[in-house]
Amino acid sequence: MKPILGTIQIFPFNFAPTGWALCNGMLLSIAQNQPLFSLIGPTYGGNGTTDFALPTLAPLGPEGPSYYIAIDGDYPTR
Repeated sequence: MKPILGTIQIFPFNFAPTGWALCNGMLLSIAQNQPLFSLIGPTYGGNGTTDFALPTLAPLGPEGPSYYIAIDGDYPTR
């Protein structure tokens, strides 16, 4: 089962599972991530024309759980 696109979740390890990205402010290309951009836009940074940023959420410990955002998943329905 795919997560809902844009969901933020804590995982108890320090690597991103497939379809997820660490919430560390990384810039993503709008052209390659249009569905996610349509949900969060340039809220967390980026120029809003060619790129946008993921949220920046501090890890819960040096080697422990961290926040991840679903970058591949089902588009939420209204």
